[in-house]
Amino acid sequence: MTRLFVLERYDRGPGERADEPVGRLTTGATRLRGALRIPADEVVLALVEGPDAETVAAVAAGAGWRVDRLGAAEWIAVPDDRP
Repeated sequence: MTRLFVLERYDRGPGERADEPVGRLTTGATRLRGALRIPADEVVLALVEGPDAETVAAVAAGAGWRVDRLGAAEWIAVPDDRP
């Protein structure tokens, strides 16, 4: 069963960009569904589908993407996957 998780990553200092390397959150076990930056809060939120929180956290660590907070999420409106 695939579940949705939200990963939060905060910018920590001048020149640090929290959106790198968000693209590597898609693997054989996980799928990046979207990511957005909230500049006023200096945070990137990544929506990732995966089997469980531990797998999603391990994929993020393997991608070099520091996670400051990870939690279960629920869709309110599912994004359209068409290009």
